[in-house]
Formats: sequence, C-alpha cells, structure tokens
Amino acid sequence: MLDEAQTPEEQDDDELYEHYTFTVEKGQKPLRIDKYLMNFVENATRNKIQTAAKDGSIYVNDTPVKSNYKVKPYDKIRVLFQHPPYEYLLTPENIPLNIVYEDEYLLVINKPAGMVVHPGHGNYSGTLINALIYHFENLPNNSSNRPGLVHRIDKDTSGLLVVAKTETTMAHLSKQFFDKSSEREYVALVWGHVENDEGTVEGHIGRHPKNRLQNTVYEGDEAIKGKPAVTHYKVLERFGYTTLLSCKLETGRTHQIRVHMKHIGHTLFNDSRYGGDTILKGTTFTKYKQYVDNCFKILPRQALHAKTLGFIHPVSQKFMLFECAIPEDMQECISKWRDYAKHQELL
Repeated sequence: MLDEAQTPEEQDDDELYEHYTFTVEKGQKPLRIDKYLMNFVENATRNKIQTAAKDGSIYVNDTPVKSNYKVKPYDKIRVLFQHPPYEYLLTPENIPLNIVYEDEYLLVINKPAGMVVHPGHGNYSGTLINALIYHFENLPNNSSNRPGLVHRIDKDTSGLLVVAKTETTMAHLSKQFFDKSSEREYVALVWGHVENDEGTVEGHIGRHPKNRLQNTVYEGDEAIKGKPAVTHYKVLERFGYTTLLSCKLETGRTHQIRVHMKHIGHTLFNDSRYGGDTILKGTTFTKYKQYVDNCFKILPRQALHAKTLGFIHPVSQKFMLFECAIPEDMQECISKWRDYAKHQELL
C-alpha cells in the first residue's frame, strides 16, 4: 500500500497492486484470455479487459500477455494495476439508512434491493458501507477490514442486516453466525411446483469452475471444492408454475439460497445470474410470455427478501427477533402470480 506521506503521483511507477488472481481449472479448454476473464470479473467488458492487456496489466505465470493469449489448465492469472483496489479507498456518503433498531452496541438495517453492501469491482460508491461510515464513527472492522459488517446479503436481495458498533459486539455476533445460532428466514419466489411441503437442501457450495461470478453445489468426492451449506425450506403458497417459499439458513454461504434452489431445480424467479430471468416453467402461449415479462418488469431482480433476523444481544444476553415486510415490488409480483393461479383454477 502507499506510504502515508506519498501521493499516488509520487508513487514508484514500478509498484503494482494485485486486483485479481485466478488459477485456471484442470479441465479448461484453450480460450482467449479476454473471453475467459469476462466470466470471472464482475462488471467487466471485453473492451476494458483488452485495454488492460494492451497496457501490460494482465499476467499469466508472471509474464504479461496480450488479449489473444489462450489460457491453459493450471495457468496462474493475475491482474495488476498501479493503483490500489478502489474498494479499499472508502469514502463516506450521505445515503439515508432505514434503521429498524439501534442502541450503543449495534443497529439493524432494512436494506433496499439494489444497494450493494460493500464496495467491490464496479461498485465503488453508493454502498451500505459508504453510508455507514458517514453516519457512524469508529465502526470496528471485521476480518475483511469492512467496517461494521457482521454478515452480508446480495445487492438485489432486500431485507435485514445487523451492524456492529463496537469490537466486542463484532466478535460476539460474528461467533453467533459462525456457530449457526443466529436465526435468518428469507422469503423466495421460485420457478416450478415444489412437491414437498418442506425439505432440506445440503450441498457444499464453492465457485463455479467455468463462471466465477456464480457458485455451484459440489457433492461426493468433489465436496472438498466447496464449504458445507444447509438450507431448510417450507412451502408458503403454490401458484402452479411458481412457488413461494420460506427459507431458513443454517449456514451463510455466498448466494446460498440462490445456488441451493437452482440445484434442486427451482431457480429463483428473475435471478439473472442463475438463469431465472427466462421462462423456466409454463406454457408457450404468447399471452403467458407477456404475463411473465410483466412480472419481470414489476420485479426487476431476484425474488428474495431477508424477512427475519434473530440473535442474542451481546450485552443484555436477551434474544432479539426482527421482522420486516416484503417490499412492494416483490409483493406486487406475488399478487400477480396468486391471481394467475386463481384464474387457472377457474378454467
């Protein structure tokens, strides 16, 4: 990192900062590196990748390569720039927060869909952390140096998050999440008719071998490629071609509900990253296609809401349970499917 007395202009031109590093999987077929990296770097365009290669910022096995280089199994790819990753350059921003509960030790926030929790590639401002450091001073850092964050939910998932205001609170709450003693319930609208009234999905979750922006389930001998993950689900309502579920997390892996639901054949409705933004169940009628397209417009994100959050308060030792209503966009989409199901019953 930069010396405190050094400005970026005074930095040694030879000093480079690692922004990304990947090791190519053993089964990878030869593929141009600009195409390969598009599956691994969020919000990257092919043009940006080609420019980075032209500038000598993309290294394979410690040698700069051009954009037409074809990746091979076990290649070590590194993307290096002369500036530190922007996500480490946190700027306070006056963004309003929907605070459900606050005391001197912690706060619970209802995060809107569309807000990124912490800065990352392509999202350097407008995040929850930018808002938190504006409204609160001296928030404790978690193990990833992210102020206040005990856990996170995806950008396009709405709902409840707890934020630590002291080091002791951070340690106490983080341990509860690690020990699986916290309570988290989500409401999800998924594609397809879920047969069983309730069930449990178990499957180790890890990075998808061909698309780093996705995670996938690894089972059997391959389970070592992922981390253990358990999701309990219960059917709330069935609408024919979609089903409304309550999902309770036993673990908290990245994209856990989205990955587990896809794994059992019930991808989240309008989850573009996992293929839920196309018609996965239903008829071929034009009217049906128009109806689903309208639903996508009403809910332009995955149908997932973190409805309930429970934990033991680190100081009072009392169990606290918070609940927030399903937001309007998701409510409206659910109502449309409910009406559709009733209409089908009458036919």
